[in-house]
Amino acid sequence: MKKILLLALVIAAFGALSAKALADVGYLGILLPHFQTSGGLQVLVDLVIALTLVMVWMVADARRSGRNPWPWVLLTLVAGSFGPLGYLLTGALRERRTQAGGLAPGVR
Repeated sequence: MKKILLLALVIAAFGALSAKALADVGYLGILLPHFQTSGGLQVLVDLVIALTLVMVWMVADARRSGRNPWPWVLLTLVAGSFGPLGYLLTGALRERRTQAGGLAPGVR
């Protein structure tokens, strides 16, 4: 339950920050400054590398657990960290439901 609450809190807080940034500068206003300096570009490339590694992990984990990773991979490509956060949250909810007797492990 703590894991679920923590993930929900992170999604809500990051969602609020993202909504404010979108309202203030728009999608391009978030992205374009990363191309103006080598420091900004380094941060962007680091994020791309990290999220690529996370997407590889999500696909492998989803195969092991019988889940469909593709909505989460697509969300990651479009909205960054919201994809992995959603994947982790739905996995935690699924695990909780399984422990409560709702589903057998590996069943969708």
